[in-house]
Parts: sequence; structure tokens; C-alpha cells
Amino acid sequence: MSSPLKADSGLLIAFEGLDQSGKQTQAELLRERLTGGGRSVRLVSFPDYETVIGAEIGRALRGERHYTADVMQLLYVANRYEWKGDIVRAKDAGTIVVCDRYLASSIAYGDAQGLDAAWLTDIQKYLPQPDITFLLDIAPDVSARRKTVDRDKYERDLSLLSRVRESYLRQASQAGWIRLDASRTPDAVAADVWTAVGASL
Repeated sequence: MSSPLKADSGLLIAFEGLDQSGKQTQAELLRERLTGGGRSVRLVSFPDYETVIGAEIGRALRGERHYTADVMQLLYVANRYEWKGDIVRAKDAGTIVVCDRYLASSIAYGDAQGLDAAWLTDIQKYLPQPDITFLLDIAPDVSARRKTVDRDKYERDLSLLSRVRESYLRQASQAGWIRLDASRTPDAVAADVWTAVGASL
């Protein structure tokens, strides 16, 4: 990058998609490029297992707790509310907040398990809303091939993942969403991410 980016108001950028779609990789690549251009960046991954609520989510994903689908999504949403103040303050200070998973994950996974997508949207309406949401789109079988061991209960259910993908694709028709073919190389995906983010700076 030839010159520092203009430091204006902050942005909230979310990466969504199935596991192994490259969310963490793209979030980290974007952070590196933005910080290289002089911007302040905060990278947040959800769920945040370091909080009390996040630790409980971790136990449930490992099969140590058994919650119904609605309780699980309420835990995920509460985990994001734990971060609400930090995200708001960061954006107000001009920081770009990059999220590896955010609001749409609860809608996609909850919808796939028979929960009401409108309810899942409504209970998150007081959280900071993303300025840009990237859907890193891959097929469930691609996700499974990319991770063959230590898969949690969601990652092992290809039928569920197919429904999750369908929900993500429905959400991606909304304004502010950008769907990218994540079966390509990370560099190819990152180039498209940067084109979109650069237009918002």
C-alpha cells in the first residue's frame, strides 16, 4: 500500500460462512492490510470462549452440556452483547472492528434448526450492526474435507450445514452483504475483500 488510509469513522466488518470457509484467514489478512495502511483495527472472534458465557458455549459444543437450540442461540447472542460496549467504543474512536462470525451466524444456525429467523434478528437489533458482511460461501462437503478431525457437533452434521448455507444465501440478498466464492485460493478471496472494503474507506 503506497500511502496510509484516511482515518475517518470506524467500520464494523463481519465474515460469515460455514466452518473452514476461511473466515479467520480473511479476517487476519484484512487486519494486516488495514494496519499496514495506518488504520486502527480490532479483530474479534465469536464465540469468545474467554468469557463466562463463552466458556459455557464451549462446554456445550464439546457435549458436556445439553441445551435446546433456542437456549444455545441465546447464549451465542449474549456472548455478543458482552462485547457490545467495546465494539461501540472502538467504532466511535475510528477503529475498524473485524469480526470472525457475528449476528448472521445465530440467524443461519438457528434458522437451520427450526427457530424463527425474525426472532433471531430481533433479539440482536440492539447490537452494533455490520457495515459490511462477507459471506464466504462453500459447500458443506468442502467444509468437511477441509477439517477431518476434532469437528464439533455442528461440523459433523452435513444436513444441518446444508440448511445453514441456504439461510446464509437468503441473508446475503440483503443490502450490505457481499457473497464470495470461498472455494478459491485465499489470495483470490482476499483481493475481492479488499476491493469491497477499500470502496468504503
